[in-house]
Amino acid sequence: MKKVSLPKFPVKGGCQCGKVRYALRNPPSVFYICHCTECQKQSSSAFGQSMRIAADDLEIMGVTARYSRQSCSGHVLNCDYCPACGSRLFHRRDTYGAEINIKAGSLDDTSWFKPAGHIWTGSKQKWVTLPAGELTYEGQPSDYEAMKRRWREMTS
Repeated sequence: MKKVSLPKFPVKGGCQCGKVRYALRNPPSVFYICHCTECQKQSSSAFGQSMRIAADDLEIMGVTARYSRQSCSGHVLNCDYCPACGSRLFHRRDTYGAEINIKAGSLDDTSWFKPAGHIWTGSKQKWVTLPAGELTYEGQPSDYEAMKRRWREMTS
């Protein structure tokens, strides 16, 4: 199993123009890759990088704007972004409880990332090859507990 060497916390990140910055005080509960067509469109890439954290562990410096929409899984997704440059930084659903997702590519240092799993692989780009042994879900997982367990194993 791949191991992750966590950096010293807090870690920082922000939008492209620098008007919104944030600090994450503690390690995430999971880091995963989403291959849904919505994340492909939002990131203008092959997938989105999501890092689930306790919302209380996030300190935001600057003002964000929010829009809400229905996701392909049928849940309302609340998306926070920089109103100056448009960079999406966070998203959350009511089903996340006290957690929020950081769009992980917005962190200043991304060198330590290794995903615990991949979701919505049924819509991944055909040229993306997933390594053997990865946790994968064709669509939305019913819960994230298996990926969170894998993440704990990877970071211990």
